[in-house]
Amino acid sequence: MAQAMVNFRMDEELKAGMEQVCKEMGLSMTAAFTIFAAKVNKERRIPFEVAADPNPFYSEANMKRLQRAIAEVESGKAKLTEHELIEGEDV
Repeated sequence: MAQAMVNFRMDEELKAGMEQVCKEMGLSMTAAFTIFAAKVNKERRIPFEVAADPNPFYSEANMKRLQRAIAEVESGKAKLTEHELIEGEDV
């Protein structure tokens, strides 16, 4: 069977952590990724659950919260204060 080279980038700390875990299991990263690829091919799916963040920015709950905050600002009920990172006019 012919071999193919696969290259991709990942966070340096993530790579180091994975290398350590693979070493503890007696595997190289190449072997771990090959196992992953074989399982994906066989099962025709990602072999673990992949889920979206349960509280994404555009979730219904967050959008309602933002709408309430906008309504408070527009009605004058919100108490707005200058943030320390905002430069004043005299700067």
